[in-house]
Amino acid sequence: MTAVSVSPTGALLELRDVHKSFGHIEVIKGVSLKVSKGEHVVIFGPSGGGKSTLLRMMNLLEVPDSGMVCFEDRPYFPHPGNILDRASKLQQLRSQIGMVFQRFNLYPHLTALQNVSLALTDVKKLSRKAAREKAEACLADVGLQERIEHYPAQLSGGQQQRVAIARALAMDPKLMLFDEPTSALDPELIGEVLGVMEKLAREGMTMVVVTHEMGFAKRVGDYLVFVSGGVIAEAGGREILAHPQQERTKAFLDAVL
Repeated sequence: MTAVSVSPTGALLELRDVHKSFGHIEVIKGVSLKVSKGEHVVIFGPSGGGKSTLLRMMNLLEVPDSGMVCFEDRPYFPHPGNILDRASKLQQLRSQIGMVFQRFNLYPHLTALQNVSLALTDVKKLSRKAAREKAEACLADVGLQERIEHYPAQLSGGQQQRVAIARALAMDPKLMLFDEPTSALDPELIGEVLGVMEKLAREGMTMVVVTHEMGFAKRVGDYLVFVSGGVIAEAGGREILAHPQQERTKAFLDAVL
């Protein structure tokens, strides 16, 4: 198989004409999207429109049926190598991209500190002392320095999600993906998670966020992407929230704002 040729674009992450079907249902119908270093991209739209699938293709948790996924101008899909080469490339990609899910996915038998430090010892091969220091610093960054020895069951949903963010940050990612990180939270807990995310944005973290929190999109989003029916129906700066050009976008915003 010949090597995949990529024309440099300077984007940190790029999807080129990606398609994805589940069975006979095409969920993503030829989407192209670039994310630049330091940019905050917010993806929004109706449920079932393909937002989360699109996000999960960025780190190949969902593998496209066709198209191309590039990170720092290097192709990670399609990859022409053998199975071992592909596994190595996949690990390389995911080591540079942190992800925070709707559900917190914490180990219930581990403390907050242990949840954050586990990958530092297992994946990054840090010493226990270095991993603990790194984990403590990341938990402090999300305001949980007083909760490091608490187990998930002893933490609120907002605190658990902040542990999950700290866990992703501990790996020093170049890009953070957030898949509706507040959707599983009670309303009074949403603000504390969004506050941490806004702090990350101010500090320059490159982020792609799938969310229904349009206030967050307005405050933080540099590039807003409205996904509906498996395509990007409209995209642009924050002005699209006030002055959408497409009827689909206007109807959605009228319903949620």
